Amino acid sequence: MHSMQLAVFSMGGTIDKVYFDDLSDYTVGEPQVAAILAGANVDIDYEVMEVARKDSLYVTDAEREALRERVAADPRRHVLITHGTDTMTETARVLAGIADKTIVLTGAMSPARFAASDATFNVGCAVGAVQSLPAGVYIAMNGRVFPAGSVRKNRDKGRFEPLP
Repeated sequence: MHSMQLAVFSMGGTIDKVYFDDLSDYTVGEPQVAAILAGANVDIDYEVMEVARKDSLYVTDAEREALRERVAADPRRHVLITHGTDTMTETARVLAGIADKTIVLTGAMSPARFAASDATFNVGCAVGAVQSLPAGVYIAMNGRVFPAGSVRKNRDKGRFEPLP
């Protein structure tokens, strides 16, 4: 039996943020998902490709379209996307309708480099989801998997929840 082939696209976001003491500021750094997957000793074939390196509030429509084109053109059926949480639902909407692919977006409320981050948990949940769900676009956050278009970020509670 062949190992699953997973395409991983990174858009930046909090999951990839690093803290610089001299600036007392955060900036989006290199994708952390490869380190998360390696640290979890995952036994799947994956490739991490960076599309953007920015806070999701600044992701442009052109970058979303570039992501859509890259996902659609990739030969792998299973796709994981790390993304900032503020506009993850907008990007999921742009990805809707790509045929014959299971696409799962995930991110984190705190940087992956933080000890108390939810990043590792969310990536693990997303890896499980992408392997077990039918074709479509999903968001995996806070231990739940939502079909795209049925979820929102609740900033006050610091989590994603179903739309009312």
